[in-house]
Amino acid sequence: MIQKGDLIMKKELDLTQEWDKTFPKSEKVNHRKVTFRNRYGITLAADLYEPKEAAGKLAALAVCGPFGAVKEQAAGLYAQTMAERGFLTIAFDPSFTGESGGIPRYMASPDINTEDFQAAVDFLSVQDHADPEKIGIIGICGWGGMALNAAALDTRIKATVASTMYDMTRVNAKGYFDAEDSADIRYEKKKALNAQRILDYKSGSYAPGGGVADPLPEGAPFYVKDYHDYYKTRRGYHARSLNSNSGWNVTGCMSFMNQPILQYTNEIRSAVLIIHGEKAHSCYFSKDAYADMVKDNPYADNKELMLIPGAVHTDLYDRLDVIPFDKMEEFFHRALE
Repeated sequence: MIQKGDLIMKKELDLTQEWDKTFPKSEKVNHRKVTFRNRYGITLAADLYEPKEAAGKLAALAVCGPFGAVKEQAAGLYAQTMAERGFLTIAFDPSFTGESGGIPRYMASPDINTEDFQAAVDFLSVQDHADPEKIGIIGICGWGGMALNAAALDTRIKATVASTMYDMTRVNAKGYFDAEDSADIRYEKKKALNAQRILDYKSGSYAPGGGVADPLPEGAPFYVKDYHDYYKTRRGYHARSLNSNSGWNVTGCMSFMNQPILQYTNEIRSAVLIIHGEKAHSCYFSKDAYADMVKDNPYADNKELMLIPGAVHTDLYDRLDVIPFDKMEEFFHRALE
């Protein structure tokens, strides 16, 4: 028999209390660590940012990403900056990564990671200083795609920003720029991944897939250099970041290959702002996601695609002169009014 305590019990996590972010601490907000539990019983760790001059119920935002990053990187910067602008915010580590729970480590799941966003909405909905009718989410990189999926599923989400987004199901199934979009190529990928499962089972551990290449291989494409410049340098390196270190497990993203997450985005009724750098290698994800989202959608009027001239993928991770925070603030105030 399930007891009431079983439903709300939270596993204790080992949370660092020191400021170990890749960005300076703001004097305009209060910060503390919090935890909450998702529907699969995994306890998630988050940083909560609240304006020091906060009064009454505030619009609230949950932030996550990039894919393979931790809350001390870009997500925390977004959350702290939006808190400076009057929002109650959290930046959280997704299941199996960072300071959040989940065993085994360094696995990803289209279902569970969408649920992570919904669990963040659960948490924000019951906070004393948050207005449960004014909740939005921000997803960065691969979490931009996850945010759109969450918005298509969760009617409590009233506004969504997807920044420099990836569709992780598309890139896993079709490769970069859809260059591997064939049944034969997918079959060979699946064979290799299933062979790795046997090796992992025999060894009793999961082989790491490797993070961002370091040193950079000769002739590396620009987007690999772009990632290296963020994850492998003082600019964005973090000791708990998968991309900065050993990466996802080899089989960590296996299920993304045949579980597309953006099938019902044209049923999203709430407001959506998709932001991307015009020069980013990943810009095609946002352009196509926007086109699919507004096609035959009677609620297309509150959807917007914003392209940043000259910006590349990681510019929207941490470049304060590039990330359009003014636009985001205006968007959320309008959508959550």
